[in-house]
Amino acid sequence: MFKRALLVVLALLLLALAALWWALQQHPSLAPYADLHWKAPVGSGPPAPLKVTFLGVSTVLLDDGETALLTDGFFSRPGKLQTFLGKVEPDQQAIAQGLERAGLTGKTGTLAAVIPVHSHYDHAMDAPEVARRTGALLLGSPSTANVGRGAGLPEAQIRIAKLGEPLRFGRFTATLYPSRHAPTGFTGGEITEPLHPPVRASDYKEGQSYALHIEHGGKTLLIVGSAGFEPGALRGVHADVVMQGIGALGPRPESYRDALWTEVIAAVGARRVIPIHWDDFWQPPGQPMQPMPPPLDDFDASMAYLRARGNREGVDVRLPLEWLPMDVWAGLAQSR
Repeated sequence: MFKRALLVVLALLLLALAALWWALQQHPSLAPYADLHWKAPVGSGPPAPLKVTFLGVSTVLLDDGETALLTDGFFSRPGKLQTFLGKVEPDQQAIAQGLERAGLTGKTGTLAAVIPVHSHYDHAMDAPEVARRTGALLLGSPSTANVGRGAGLPEAQIRIAKLGEPLRFGRFTATLYPSRHAPTGFTGGEITEPLHPPVRASDYKEGQSYALHIEHGGKTLLIVGSAGFEPGALRGVHADVVMQGIGALGPRPESYRDALWTEVIAAVGARRVIPIHWDDFWQPPGQPMQPMPPPLDDFDASMAYLRARGNREGVDVRLPLEWLPMDVWAGLAQSR
């Protein structure tokens, strides 16, 4: 009798695991958001000298033809089983292919800095190798510095950011403001010593999260890599466009979404919001981006909120192009 009961329990457990695995392979469709897909506004003029390219998760490339900045630089995308059950490390081939696809191969010196917005593996793991291959500065928190040291990056290429300090890279002015990760089981923690991969994905602790403010020729942009915020941190900061991480926003209550909008988008007076960090970062490199599966997020709830709030407050909401440059200020009046 006991053996039969045990077999029934094991069978039910296997069925539950199979159902969960099946659910993790399902992705919300992007079709309902066709009206939000990026389209350059009619009459937007000649190609902009400053290009912004979304490369997945919260990796964003800014390039004015002379100088480039890159947030995160995450290209490896280890699969679910490796992430949950094994160890992760930078995929050298994926990084090389990602840099080539982004147009950063053979342009040593063009990429001035790679800036992880926090130190989880899907943000900071590849950054030291990106810096090594391009000669860029690795700029971030003490935790990110320890990711760089563990990867053997020379100390001369590592810089710990000071909150609120404007840094000049070519014609870019970059300023890092405090932020927070979305409230999940992975929030918090510091990397207190050099981290030598391969390691568990959970060993990449958050460290300090940032909201990265960019100013270039009067144009302003804020990149927030997670659906979190530091209350009051952006008071007095202006940005015409916000590239806002929405991963894990969907399951949060309406009150949390309202607070995020108030503390980030409304606080900086944004007139356009471009959602990032919505794609399934376990998808292999090079595949079309798909939203995170429902067991882990609620992409549709996030987009429904952004669409409704944007319509109500006159804020333009656009899903970004994938791996194609955008003039994210096109169609907006000149920054005040």
